Amino acid sequence: MNQTKTFKALSDPNRLTIMQLVSETEVCANDLLEKLNITQPTLSHHMKVLYEAGLILVRHDGKWAHYSINYDAVDEVYRYLGAFRKN
Repeated sequence: MNQTKTFKALSDPNRLTIMQLVSETEVCANDLLEKLNITQPTLSHHMKVLYEAGLILVRHDGKWAHYSINYDAVDEVYRYLGAFRKN
């Protein structure tokens, strides 16, 4: 895990909302656009940042992109942060 890239990806409120939405179920880009007040290019940018940080997975079905959470990456974030706990 690249901690800087991961936490930068999670530092944006829209990306946190996207993470919440894709954590519930696989979501199509169009569905995300309907739920967020952002443009398609802005959504593409956010998805690229989340994908490059390894936080989401992408499945292509024709011209459509479907996004889901990468639970392995999220577990790694929890383990990383857990190392800061005081016992």
